[in-house]
Amino acid sequence: MDQNGRGAAARVPGEFVHRADPADIIPTGWTQLREDRFSVTAHWPAAHPFFSPVAGDRHDPVLVAETIRQATMLVAHAELGVPVEDQFVMWGLHYTADPDALAVDGLSSDIALDVVCVELGNRGGRLGNLRTHVVLTRDGRRLATGGALARATSAQAYRRIRGERMAALGRPVPLIPGVDPHLVGREHAKDVVLAPGTRPGQWQLRVNTGHPTLFRRPNDHIPGMLLLEAARQAAAVTVGADAYLPAGMEVSFSRYAELDSPCWIEAETVPGSDPSVSTVRIEGRQDGRSVFVATLASPAGALAVAAGGLDGRLAS
Repeated sequence: MDQNGRGAAARVPGEFVHRADPADIIPTGWTQLREDRFSVTAHWPAAHPFFSPVAGDRHDPVLVAETIRQATMLVAHAELGVPVEDQFVMWGLHYTADPDALAVDGLSSDIALDVVCVELGNRGGRLGNLRTHVVLTRDGRRLATGGALARATSAQAYRRIRGERMAALGRPVPLIPGVDPHLVGREHAKDVVLAPGTRPGQWQLRVNTGHPTLFRRPNDHIPGMLLLEAARQAAAVTVGADAYLPAGMEVSFSRYAELDSPCWIEAETVPGSDPSVSTVRIEGRQDGRSVFVATLASPAGALAVAAGGLDGRLAS
């Protein structure tokens, strides 16, 4: 039951979505429909210092990923008994969006989400693993489908797991020079998360611990949203499109990315049978081990693709 009673929409505290700045809080309310199903309302800003429109007139598709992430944390904290002090880590996230439905002009900025908890794993009487399936609609039209796999760990257990790595909490990381912002679809150097690598198709992750969106609070490891942005920027360089629109994304994380060791981002195109879709596989590696693997799909060439043209190309 939500804080105002079953069936009543509730306001969203920042701690429920791990955001301090009100401008970064995407969900606007939630209602519990049944034990494992929730209706979440959200608002996409027409202007945001980081999630700005892309490809001319489309909402940034990575907003879909951030909306799914925040909605998953919201229901976990608000309705599933996960304390806000717990560490909440995403181990997987995916979405497929309709490129036409991402248009900024002429459509509402209010988003409706149907959130279904398809897996609830309990450990020691408390929620451990959580897998969600999410459908996003806008003006009555399906905007995207996706989901997330997350794990909640008590603060005490997290400190035990991380051990001496907790000493990195809040420690500054030297900011290395990045690539040209326009190569990665960004206007400002502060938003660039890739630095030149040692060979074509490889970059070093550029970690800016002072970034207000990607580092929303002091952390002892590299946040997953920074790695998602690295995947997007690497795909944009690889495709070489002036207007890159990652309408489909699937990412899985295998371990924490540490702050004190270089993380290398590698990208390659994936051959496909459909010439209207460009697919790029990106992997992050640190100390010789894989940290994450992502697959991004985008319309090739013109953005005037059929609605749902990418459906089924990535996991739904």
